[in-house]
Amino acid sequence: MANRDVELIGHLMRRAGFGATREQLEAYAAQGYEATVERLLDHSSEQRMGDDLIRRFHPELSAMMGTLGSGENWLYRMATTTTPLREKVALFWHGIFATGYPKVIHGKALSDQVRMFRYRGMGSFKDLLLELSRDPAMIIWLDNQDNHKDAINENFGRELLELFSMGVGSYTEQDVQECARAFTGWTLGNREYMELRSMRDSDWPYGRISWHFEFQDEDHDFGEKEFLGQRGQFNGDDIVDIICQQEATARFISRHMYSFFVADEPPVPEWPYTEPQDPAAIDLLVKAYFDSGYSIAAMLRALFNADFFRDEAVWYRKVKSPVELVAGVLRLTGEFDRPRKEILDRYQQAVFMGQFLNNPPSVEGWHQGTDWIDTGSLVERINFASQQLGDTAKPGVSAMVERIAETPSAVSPEMLVDACLDQVGAIQVSEETRRELVDFASVVGTPDDAGHARIAEVLQMVASSHEFQRA
Repeated sequence: MANRDVELIGHLMRRAGFGATREQLEAYAAQGYEATVERLLDHSSEQRMGDDLIRRFHPELSAMMGTLGSGENWLYRMATTTTPLREKVALFWHGIFATGYPKVIHGKALSDQVRMFRYRGMGSFKDLLLELSRDPAMIIWLDNQDNHKDAINENFGRELLELFSMGVGSYTEQDVQECARAFTGWTLGNREYMELRSMRDSDWPYGRISWHFEFQDEDHDFGEKEFLGQRGQFNGDDIVDIICQQEATARFISRHMYSFFVADEPPVPEWPYTEPQDPAAIDLLVKAYFDSGYSIAAMLRALFNADFFRDEAVWYRKVKSPVELVAGVLRLTGEFDRPRKEILDRYQQAVFMGQFLNNPPSVEGWHQGTDWIDTGSLVERINFASQQLGDTAKPGVSAMVERIAETPSAVSPEMLVDACLDQVGAIQVSEETRRELVDFASVVGTPDDAGHARIAEVLQMVASSHEFQRA
């Protein structure tokens, strides 16, 4: 098959997943590009490392009450799942509906929220917002348990409009207040343990584990409300329905999707004053949103099949987030064929690079793009990737080295570099990068001098390249 087909699938897998091996790319390419997109959108037959096995090796990843357990469990999924888009979409929503441990203080509630993103994230945006509004971690994060009919708390209503659906400039302060009124009485049960108020319905260990949504009708404002130009006795469900009808909502979500999967947009606070870099792409996604009845899967299908996504001009323009980088490397190395204590180290390495899952820096989530890179994090990223891909004790690295060693043409520095680039995901590099790699391959040994060690060293250098660090 044409190498261009494999390279295009490689681009798709870096954006819609966490990358893929050369063998996986060939298998996808044999099915065809559009069929691969459909396969990514279908998560009905997932295979991955099972939770039963993980919990047997890591008891702390069972209840997942602490700061780290839920994120470590999630990294196992990213590294081993056969449905990577499902986890990528969950990561996408986690960055928008940013919720963190320092306030929630409940790892399992955060893990449950990510699980909700996993199961609802590619369905109807309306259903996703409704689930988010009932999510215990979000209720605590934005104080909706303190939103009462006689004393409204605007935190959730404001962020629902500003950061979760429509964006600044699409609503008024009255809309925020009416939105908050509609969500009065939307609270959760079994929260007293965390609040240290009472133990009457929350004996350890069941109370915190049993957090759940609870509607208290005696605390709900059933009065008439006027919201985004519509009037009625609205509750939270009605508010979400009205939000999803708005053109502003479709454009806000489309721009987020373009920024995450295609090319970096400016930070969200600049959106009211800065046009999208590709307005036609946003228009296409908006149309898919409305035509499909707010389906996220339909928007993703339109995005991945669009010319603006396939265009080589957008390849390698996105800096991988730390978690994307770590998960992608782990999928190449095959380190986690079973649970291992090293998952704790790999998770912490992503933290050192600047991304602490379930602990975003603010309600705005993480800033993307080159904000991931500074002098400290760049050293961490390069050291991590090169160390992992140079370790021939890892099964995936060993297999790559063997395949490269069996390629007769790989004895020359130029062909060795091309073979290494091919094996780590059919990546393309600039002429400058390739020249540096070839120069390195020319001095790390002769073709018949410890060949496997030489190949591993070139793989390490590839992992430190500008292009490998990007998607």
